Order: sequence, then structure tokens, then C-alpha cells
Amino acid sequence: MTVLAITEHRRGELRDVSYEIITAGRELADQLGGELHLGVIGGDVDGFAEQLNREGVDAIHTVDEGEEFNHDVYNQAIQQLYEQSGASALLLPNTVNGLDYAPAVASALDLPLVTDAIGFEANGALSVTREEYGGKVETTLDVDADEYALTIRPAEWAKAEGTGDADISAADVSIDQDAVKSTVNGFEEVGAGDVDISEADVLVSIGRGIEEEDNLPLVEALADALGATLSSSRPIVDNGWLPKNRQVGQSGKVVTPDVYIAIGISGAVQHVAGMKGSDTIIAINTDGNAPIMDIADYAIVDDLFDVVPELIEEFGGTPP
Repeated sequence: MTVLAITEHRRGELRDVSYEIITAGRELADQLGGELHLGVIGGDVDGFAEQLNREGVDAIHTVDEGEEFNHDVYNQAIQQLYEQSGASALLLPNTVNGLDYAPAVASALDLPLVTDAIGFEANGALSVTREEYGGKVETTLDVDADEYALTIRPAEWAKAEGTGDADISAADVSIDQDAVKSTVNGFEEVGAGDVDISEADVLVSIGRGIEEEDNLPLVEALADALGATLSSSRPIVDNGWLPKNRQVGQSGKVVTPDVYIAIGISGAVQHVAGMKGSDTIIAINTDGNAPIMDIADYAIVDDLFDVVPELIEEFGGTPP
């Protein structure tokens, strides 16, 4: 049985979910006792294929059609890739792009579609784990079908590593240009700003504990001392203290930095969903029982207004 996983790129670069979907796809293929095939559509398909040739990938199919994502192109290409590869399972990213084409593809292929999977078990009938009620409850959905499509949540699986020896080939895909009804003319980032927090290696993130906007220079000084990027939980953005592009969480951005420093953040499930994939999580909070402490690698139970100035000085900065 073959699992076909579709990768994603934007503005000339593969997105992290492309490497994560390899890990998820290999897991599913092993459970099914089959192969993992990747689909690479548009952009520098040859370069992308080489980067995606990771351990666990059996074959990579490229479709050299356009530079950026296009719903109509992806819809046609994925249907043909699925049928030509003999796949019985289709894995797609649970992203803006993935959710754009997933329903159309699943409908055209007559596949049941389960979105936003955070886990699955396919030893027998497929069971998919999802979160409900803002992440407060995990539920299991049984899929009574031999073939199916899943979208996987970014940052839930580790990025695939290791060098692979997959067979890379140009797929025999024919795109009906008359059916392509849209074109990409450019990009406009939602809540555009000076940084993309999803690309940061170190994030200093602030929550309600900062108390008021006048205290923001304190954490900004820490971010400067660390060479880090400043981010926040939703209340800070809702108050208008930081722009939308700085928000981490389900309604913000999913981030996976090397270090995530959560200052005055309680750890609501919506926020945790956006940062739990960080390599190292450091929490500073006066409440030792705050939910953020359950996932923190290092926890400082103290007042941020006492701790942060000392950290700034420790890293060569000057507290405001």
C-alpha cells in the first residue's frame, strides 16, 4: 500500500511542514506495510526534490507547473499523482494552502477527509486523533474506509532527517489550462510587519503578566540582549500592544524555535498549540502550577520584574 504525501513551498523555500509530513507519512506507511511517495508541485521542483530526499522516502514525483501555489493546478496534479502512484492514503498539510485544495481533491477522488490530525493508528481500521474545544479535549475518529485523505497539523511531527535514496522522477501529469481559473500576482502578508516569528531561532514571548504596555521595553531589552525576536500571546495583540504578526497560537502563528522563553504566559491551550514544538521551552511565571509549567523544560517561579532585569544584565544588556 502506498502513502502519497504532498509537500509545500512558498516564495522559493520549502516550508517546515514538508519535512514533518515525511515523518508522518513514513509512520503511516510503516503501519500499512507500504511505501511513502512524495508529491512536489511547482517551483524549483528538482531542487526541492533533492532537499526532500530524506530517509524513509521511497519515491518523489515532481510536477513542473508554475512557481507558486495555485488551487486549480494542485487539484488536477494531486488527483493524477494519487491515481498513478496507486496510493491508498493521501497526506496533506493542514495549512492555508492545504485546506484550500484538500476538500476539492478528496471529493474528486471520493475519499473521506479528516482534517487537523495530530496522530493516527492504522493497524487495522484507521483511527485519527484530533483536538476539540480549543485543544481542551482529544478525540479519536474511526474511519471506515480502505482509502482516505488526512491533513496533518504542522509542528506535531518531527522534521525528517538523514539522507535518503528515493527514486526521483518527473510525473506524467497533464494540466488542463482551460480549467485553471486563477493566477498568483504577488503576496501580501496578513498582519505584515518587520519580522516573521515563524523563522526565528530564539523567541522571547510575553503574556498578561507584563501587566501594561509601558512595561514592554523590559522584555524588548531582554530580546535585544539575547539577539532574539519578540512575540506574544493573544491578549497582548488584542490590547493593541503588539501587531498581529507577533502572535503565537492557534489564531496566530505556529513557531518551532530552538529556544522559546515564555514570560508571564499562563499557557492556555490555544497558545500552547502554537509553540509546543519548540526545542527548548523556558517559562517565567509567579504561578508554579500554571499550565505552561507542564511543558516547560526549565521553569522559573518568580516575578518577571525581578527575573528579567537580572537576565538582561547577565547577557550584557542594560535594563530600561
